Amino acid sequence: MTGGLAFFDTNILIYTDDKSSPEKHEKAVALFTSHIAAGTAVVSLQVLQEYFSAATRKLKISAENAQRKVEIMARCRVVRLEPNDVIRAIELHRLSHISSWDALIVQAARLSGAATLYSEDMQSDAVIGGIKVVNPFARPSAKK
Repeated sequence: MTGGLAFFDTNILIYTDDKSSPEKHEKAVALFTSHIAAGTAVVSLQVLQEYFSAATRKLKISAENAQRKVEIMARCRVVRLEPNDVIRAIELHRLSHISSWDALIVQAARLSGAATLYSEDMQSDAVIGGIKVVNPFARPSAKK
């Protein structure tokens, strides 16, 4: 586990419930639970909403069970964006050419003070807006 605060993108949290990919499921559960135990897990309101939507729509989790999971995630540090943060995210989008939704995630991670952003959607090991993106499912590249 990386030291310091770690921001979790929705896709990593979805894998904590998605058993169709056992390897990703196990890694996501271990990573998230270790950060929860250490008090270093960070999410945003956007992530909580996206999780509920994806869990109920894609994974067919009942609304009651998805709500319980959101309640658990809401015990982490939760970032709430202000209008100026949306403008900063738009700047990130324009400058780094990531999607506007990913830019909101990066801005939330920046606002939280997290050093790491766990995401499967962005390029692993990229540094965006000062935040290192880590795909916990990426295979290490062979060094020669």
